[in-house]
Amino acid sequence: MAKNKTTETEVDVFDFIESYVDNEQKKVDSHKLIELMSEWSGFEPKMWGPTIIGFGSYHYKYASGHEGDAPLLGFSPRKTQFSLYVYSKTEKSDHLLMDLGKFKMGKACIYFKKLADINIPIVEKLSMETIAYLNEHHECACRN
Repeated sequence: MAKNKTTETEVDVFDFIESYVDNEQKKVDSHKLIELMSEWSGFEPKMWGPTIIGFGSYHYKYASGHEGDAPLLGFSPRKTQFSLYVYSKTEKSDHLLMDLGKFKMGKACIYFKKLADINIPIVEKLSMETIAYLNEHHECACRN
């Protein structure tokens, strides 16, 4: 079975932002997301893989037998846009997306250019919905 590439690392989150993010507004937005996601999740930021900043963790196991750990919430300040990992496929989450703002949606990832493009209270609601979903369906650090 293949080893997961996205695992928690010992890289310092703030060193990563300073060395990787080349845009001052994106640095400011990254620090704000860290503040918000730490508050919402109750967890400090950790690096997951080379570019994802995650908060907390949960353990998943698919019917195929593939399993691993992933952050409860997270984001990545990628070169062209942010990738936001706060979405679970629920009816409530789908409804919340209607008021999120200017973004594009991947399978389970929300892409946006700057924090001002999205509605922060909606991001909080999406985050809380995702934590509740993960708590119900997976072994989750959010239970502690």
